[in-house]
Amino acid sequence: MNVLPVNLDDLIHARAVESVRREFKASWDQNILHAVIRTLCAFANDLQGLNGGYIVLGIEDRGGEPVLPPVGIVGLDLERVQQEIRGNCRRIDPEYQPVLAPEVYMGKPILVIWAPAGDVRPYQAPQSERGARQHYVRLGSETVEAKGEILNQLLGLSARVPFDERRRLDVPLSVISQPLVEKFLRDVQSAHAATIGTDLPGALRSLRLSARNNGGESPRNVALLFFTDDPDIYLPGAKIEVAHFRDDAGGDVIETWSFQGPIHHQVRQVLKHLESLMGEVTRKVSGRAEAERFVAFPFEAMEEAIVNAVFHRGYDLPYQAARIGLYPDRMEITSFPGPVPGLEPQHIGPGVRTPQLPTRNPRVGDLLKALRLAETWHTGIPKMYRRMRENGSPPPTFDFDVGRTYFRVTLPAHPGYLVFHALREAAGLWHGGDKDRALGHIREALARTPTSGALTAQLIEFATAVGDLALARQALQDLEKQAAPTELHLAITALVRALLDRNQTPEAMALLERVSLPSSGADAVELAILFKRSGQFEEAHRLFTQVSTEIQSDPRALHEFAQVKTRLAKELRPNRPQDKDAKRRFNREAAELLRRVTALAVDQPTRAAWAWFDLARTLAQLGEPESVVRSTCETAIALQPQEERFKEWLTRRANAKGK
Repeated sequence: MNVLPVNLDDLIHARAVESVRREFKASWDQNILHAVIRTLCAFANDLQGLNGGYIVLGIEDRGGEPVLPPVGIVGLDLERVQQEIRGNCRRIDPEYQPVLAPEVYMGKPILVIWAPAGDVRPYQAPQSERGARQHYVRLGSETVEAKGEILNQLLGLSARVPFDERRRLDVPLSVISQPLVEKFLRDVQSAHAATIGTDLPGALRSLRLSARNNGGESPRNVALLFFTDDPDIYLPGAKIEVAHFRDDAGGDVIETWSFQGPIHHQVRQVLKHLESLMGEVTRKVSGRAEAERFVAFPFEAMEEAIVNAVFHRGYDLPYQAARIGLYPDRMEITSFPGPVPGLEPQHIGPGVRTPQLPTRNPRVGDLLKALRLAETWHTGIPKMYRRMRENGSPPPTFDFDVGRTYFRVTLPAHPGYLVFHALREAAGLWHGGDKDRALGHIREALARTPTSGALTAQLIEFATAVGDLALARQALQDLEKQAAPTELHLAITALVRALLDRNQTPEAMALLERVSLPSSGADAVELAILFKRSGQFEEAHRLFTQVSTEIQSDPRALHEFAQVKTRLAKELRPNRPQDKDAKRRFNREAAELLRRVTALAVDQPTRAAWAWFDLARTLAQLGEPESVVRSTCETAIALQPQEERFKEWLTRRANAKGK
């Protein structure tokens, strides 16, 4: 049985396999045969730790890229070609046999030769049909003879078989789950997903997931990681632990989770869990009609960091699960041990080329790449930087200790999430009655994000609620000292609102003069309402007019707008012809707005009642028939029968008419 661990189309187009791990040969002759044997030897030696490579016969090569459609292996006996390859591979020392997979691609027969890293490196192959054997390695996309320092590196590396490739003599092959293997092959769209049948041992052998052992078969560690229901049984610590901390110090744990099962399932489960916790956030800012939406952590950045932790960690360490810590201002993904020798801190950064170093778990990487979970050829870290930048988040950071006992990726939270988290936690404390802790929580959050107008506005609201107007004023002053404060208008309007509530109108008016014109309709409405409350009706009217088309479905904003118009009408003198016309126009416009409010506020009886009452008074100013004015006011009374002011106004009007 011939089984490839990757989808054929992904292999040819280098989507799940690095391009330098492929070679294409359009034809076949003795020269090509000897070149293929040398390249198979180089792939088997796996100097760069990429787990070998692939040779595809029947596709022309142009600069390392396939020329499609394929020419195919035509006019040749495919079985004889395979026999030639197998026979000549016996000349590799120690003997090495690749996996041969005849395929049909775009209607043409081809032969894929899969050459994974060998178990007994170093390997040597003859230079030609009668030439002496030499060590060959891959350097980039080329097969070269290993000499000098390169040969020394090969000899040094060859003594160490990567842990994920090692056989487990103490574990029976029967622990491997055939459904998991079949599902993996379906997920990678392998043409052999349905061909396993009852020959699971043969499939595992072809996939290089097992190896013969004294007449039997033993699974490799990579098979235990991907194709057993609980790898932690055989490799303690092969799981991911997540902890959610309330504070930055990590002492107060909110909740913990442990994710087990095949490691690629762990990755998907953790990502799904984190996305539910840290996906799109909706934050309702006090005093604003619109909600703010943002992503706490870009999904792709989380995915890369978590996959890297699974890919590059050490599975031979006793009970060292990968760990994810969720803090108010960041996510930390930590794996054990640290990076392989040769990788230094200066090699990790935006725009820095990471050196090509042997991978700790080449087989794990191959299967993750086939599933499109891992990136090819050191592209994961640049992708993290890019996704964080595109999301408006600070860049990720990477660190490890001198002894290389751990490797940690830190993803700073989106600035908006810091604000959201602090506001949510503080609100819970405040409504739970712990007002001192709520105030302290906001102040701590401001120490981390001192430019946030939303946090300052919340501090002002809390401070004024407990009677500390001095703290509220100081909070605004501290924000204004920042180089680039965000949402400054929220903090100013919060203090203005508090001052107006305390009848400190002059100070409130002075603050309103410092507010920049808002860019959104919701902010303009809130500012217009504050101008109205402070008696600056013309400024309020100007702002309402500016956003009039945006508030046509907002009964609160329309009601406030109507009240501004009636107040402006009241201030005009009817004995002046131009004022008389303006007065009537304001009242007509107010009546139109109030009628719209009554239609929109059917599920808001209090607002609807006051809108009907304001409409009755406006109709009276317009000189409408008394029966219309009375019935309009009676509608308000019916909605709010306990509101005595409606009845008193109607009674006074009736008495005045009686005189």
